[in-house]
Amino acid sequence: MSSKAYENTNYFSNTKNRKRLVQIIVLLILIAGSLLLLSPIWWMISTSLKDMKEVMAYPPTFIPKEFHWENYQKVLDAAPFAGYAANTLIITTLVVVGNVFSNSFIAYGFSKIKFKGRDALFAIVLATMMIPGFVMLIPQYIIFSKVGWLNTWLPLIVPAFFGNAFFIFLIRQFFLTIPNELIEAAKIDGANHFYIWSRLMIPLTKPAIATVAIFSFNGAWNDFLGPLLYINDRALYTLQLGLQVFQGQTNTQWNLLMGASLLVLLPVIILFFLFQRYFIEGMNITAGSKG
Repeated sequence: MSSKAYENTNYFSNTKNRKRLVQIIVLLILIAGSLLLLSPIWWMISTSLKDMKEVMAYPPTFIPKEFHWENYQKVLDAAPFAGYAANTLIITTLVVVGNVFSNSFIAYGFSKIKFKGRDALFAIVLATMMIPGFVMLIPQYIIFSKVGWLNTWLPLIVPAFFGNAFFIFLIRQFFLTIPNELIEAAKIDGANHFYIWSRLMIPLTKPAIATVAIFSFNGAWNDFLGPLLYINDRALYTLQLGLQVFQGQTNTQWNLLMGASLLVLLPVIILFFLFQRYFIEGMNITAGSKG
């Protein structure tokens, strides 16, 4: 082998080694970052399986010396979390349905139906995202009190059926990637707008719909301020209010509180792992044209 050929071979070998080293470094950084982000969840799990003596021990232990699985049974016995979970599930399901239905329907109108002032109206809808949510709390509370909705679930559910600016924008961007020729062909076949929206647009934008559903589920499931403002009857409490009540009942027994918090957090974690593929695709605007 000539010296020139040997130099070229050595160069490519060094380049491959360099790339491999960079990949290893990036992988180690990602692993370290993942462990850092997951450490609070691990601390929650570890604390929920300890007794109070070990919880308060110093230095702290990252792995329980003895696993107290009965802590979870104590949590379920100390508060009616089954009822709270049922209430939260009903509210969350209706909020998800409302957000998916209303936002996709509104987004279809803004993306595929031409009417006078459409772009100006869409700009006004987007402008509402600049209004802080806390500014709307008092006006909304007054409105709901006037219509007699206080101490009911209606203030938590009904707004989901009137659209959300961010969700409308997200789904509209997906709808824009669908060729108008498909819409025109469906109209030639006699399809109306409702049929096109439900049978054509929704199936082609599953990632966006799944993303809206995940965000809606997470927001409704973890909502604390809304139930705190509008619900007074303990029979209507959600899990987040139940956690607050549970904390007061147990005099902050951190092992039981962490166990209760973990039970509340578990459905959100499971949902994300089941639908993370759709969630990632939902963040990619060009995925809407893939169907």
